[in-house]
Amino acid sequence: MTLFILAAGMGSRYGGLKQIDPFTENGEFIIDFSIYDAIKAGFDRVVFVIKKENYEVFKETVGARIEGKVKVEYVFQGLDSGVCACKIPAERVKPWGTTHALLCGKDVLDDPFAVINADDFYGRDAFFKAAEFLKKADNDSTHFCMVGYRLGNTLTDNGSVARGECHATADGYLDKIVERTKLFKEEGGAYFEENGETVHLPNDTVVSMNFWGFTPKVFEGLDADFAAFIDDPEREPLKSECLLPNTIGKMIKAGDCDVEVLTTSAKWFGVTYANDKPDVIAKLKALIAAGEYPNGLWK
Repeated sequence: MTLFILAAGMGSRYGGLKQIDPFTENGEFIIDFSIYDAIKAGFDRVVFVIKKENYEVFKETVGARIEGKVKVEYVFQGLDSGVCACKIPAERVKPWGTTHALLCGKDVLDDPFAVINADDFYGRDAFFKAAEFLKKADNDSTHFCMVGYRLGNTLTDNGSVARGECHATADGYLDKIVERTKLFKEEGGAYFEENGETVHLPNDTVVSMNFWGFTPKVFEGLDADFAAFIDDPEREPLKSECLLPNTIGKMIKAGDCDVEVLTTSAKWFGVTYANDKPDVIAKLKALIAAGEYPNGLWK
């Protein structure tokens, strides 16, 4: 099984390359903990999608630590990755989004695989549940999975967050994801503004944190949606992105796949903002002190 890690984002709100920012006294990144948990769950290959200019720093840090413990590969996401130069605005800097990032791994992802963000801590239970699903998956299947989190376990005190509000069927399959781009934490959950009104989402609302389980069949839908995105004359040329939850939602609506929602009680945490870092450091330190992780993951 392969773990595909989305690590090409620019981290504009955070103010730096947060994917390789140390969070422990041993110099480990959040990504180290995800890989450690994935190996425990049975994943035997890690593929990073990164910007080409960050290759050396990734390889010399987390890459060097995990080589010999798991197979490691890299693919690159650039504005011209599978995109005709004639479609790229001259002033475009922002990557094309997570659907495009996953498409950059199409040539190497030939077995069931999981997709995660590099800068999110997901908790070990999520990796075990995804692994259990993927071990039974057939390469030609369009039966996918998504790990869903309780909203209350994913919020920050330091500003707004974007979360995918998940609507599931009675038998636990994803019906649709509604992107909430500016959620603010409040007592008992979060709120967002819509059409001039304040809307409350309770803590137990299931949300997507971009933890997916796919087979190679997913690329058929991704190819089609990204091509439509690139050719859309109404998209904002410098900032619009083709996002994986939206793409999968369209595939579900078209009947091209189904997605089983695997719920977890694990607490997500991450670094959306620079002010989140002290809290993440404290949480990781507490997990190490409690024996959940060794003091020095790769020693």
